[in-house]
Order: sequence, then C-alpha cells, then structure tokens
Amino acid sequence: MGIALLDLAEKRMAWADRRQQILAQNIANANTPHWQARDLTPFAASLAQAQGGTLALTQTGHMPGIGGGAPGQTVVQKPSERAPDGNAVALDEQLTKVANTETAQELVTNLYKKYLGMFRIALGRGQ
Repeated sequence: MGIALLDLAEKRMAWADRRQQILAQNIANANTPHWQARDLTPFAASLAQAQGGTLALTQTGHMPGIGGGAPGQTVVQKPSERAPDGNAVALDEQLTKVANTETAQELVTNLYKKYLGMFRIALGRGQ
C-alpha cells in the first residue's frame, strides 16, 4: 500500500523527468529544418483525471477548465514564430520551460525529503 502524497510526488518527478527530455530534444533540434517544438500536457491534467476527469463546478460563478489532453501526453506546440527553414523552436521559451521544470523538480524533491523526515521522527529514528 502506497502513501498518496509520496505516490503523487513520484508521479510528478516522472512527469518532470519526461518533460526535461522533451525540452532537451527541442533545444538540440533548434537548428533542424521544420522541427516542431513539443511539450507535455500539464501535470495538473493528471490530478483532474484522478478525480474523475473534470473539476467540479461547485459555485454558479465558477468557470469550466480547459482540457489539456491526457497527462504526460506529448503535444506539438503552436509556434509563435517560425524560422525561414521552417523551424519553430524559440530557444528563450524552451530555456524558460527547462528552468521552471527544474524548479518544480527541486520543490517536489524537498517535499519528499521533508515528508520522509517526518516519518523518521514519528518512528523515533531522528532526522
């Protein structure tokens, strides 16, 4: 039996690892003619899917969310601009996404460590 928070952290880390691989491919192919930048659907989509696929509208003023496809699904990004050779990779966008994903990985890793530390304390094994 797994612990839900640790399972969620593990899934988030796997998602971030896969996203970093895809973003690295985009950066590596920044000069490849006709290369289309790719990304993963947002991790939040997996949370919505785990809760039945959609978020509940509990108030009349709530707005429905926008579906982003299956979680962890690779999608081709719409290019904001295209090079003369047809390449649609914007390096600044890709590098920003890499940095954001790295920050998210670090946050999840720290939370995971803290949660395990609380278990050690609860079991009387200290930190």
